Amino acid sequence: MNKGLTVLAVVVILIAGGFIVKRTFLVERVELPKSGKMQKETIMVAAKEGAASRGETKDIMVTNGLRHSVPLEEIISGGPPKDGIPSIDNPKFTSVIEADKWLKDNEPGIAVSLEGVNRFYPYQILVWHEIVNDTINGRRILVSYCPLCLTGFVFDPLVKGERVEFGTSGMLWKSNLVMYDRKTDSLWSQILGEAIVGEMTGAQLPTLPSDQMLYGNWKKQFPQGQVLSRDTGAVRFYGSNPYGDYFSVTNLSLSLVNPTDTRLPNNAFVFGIVINNKAKAYHLEAVKEKGEVRDNFQGTNLVLRHDKELDVVRVFKVLTDGSKERINPFSSFWFSWAAAHPDTELYK
Repeated sequence: MNKGLTVLAVVVILIAGGFIVKRTFLVERVELPKSGKMQKETIMVAAKEGAASRGETKDIMVTNGLRHSVPLEEIISGGPPKDGIPSIDNPKFTSVIEADKWLKDNEPGIAVSLEGVNRFYPYQILVWHEIVNDTINGRRILVSYCPLCLTGFVFDPLVKGERVEFGTSGMLWKSNLVMYDRKTDSLWSQILGEAIVGEMTGAQLPTLPSDQMLYGNWKKQFPQGQVLSRDTGAVRFYGSNPYGDYFSVTNLSLSLVNPTDTRLPNNAFVFGIVINNKAKAYHLEAVKEKGEVRDNFQGTNLVLRHDKELDVVRVFKVLTDGSKERINPFSSFWFSWAAAHPDTELYK
């Protein structure tokens, strides 16, 4: 009898210990220096894949030995702790026929076509997770979404030559998602696609072609495509949005940036690009009105084309031989892009 009680007590202790460890992990928070000696440092930023140059120099800051490219006081807690908004690390997918049972045609998401695989990541799921660490034909990709800024991008998660997992840091910069990589623990701004704190400060993630679009339009083109499943391993109220409307700017979003650029309404949707460290945004409605826009920005010839059937805008770079190469812009609410790039040019 005593042995039985002893065994039971050990089991209870182990379960309690595991619970405590789990709770400790869940409440881990990113701690940044609040004060200390700051100095400047010049680093070499590696050129993006395929670039002709060998890279460029960038001035960053170092506070108490911690590298950062934006003022640390601008990086604030979004409320949840690190990984408090859980990334989806082992995503499952379902058919269009099955997804039709719970996903409406007018619901938005991120569409990706890579190496013959076509996938749709509904915002009704991403709004609860923000990051999907996915793999397509053995290649890791990073699907990211910030509901405060309507920023939905897909990155090639290359960190020090290795494709790695990312998670949510629980922090925000300019109201936008701050991610962290699970190799160096550096912090990355989603809307910049760049590391802003830590060992990788200044490094950039290559973007992969993707579209923010409606499910109904996507499935017409890819009836045999794959849809991210609600079977995520987490219990969430999929189908409801804790932020309200996907396409409306919240007061919380605006309170974190105090927007002052009135060239467009805060909730206007734009496509942003950066060339030679110069930024320019293209207003969605202006491009849709013309159907096709040709522009030269920083010596690069660009074509923005509205696909009426899919209701998406795609951006192409015109190469020297006249052919076009698709590039992926940073699509977002205007207030978010302008906050991250206060000197941005604008096509409207």
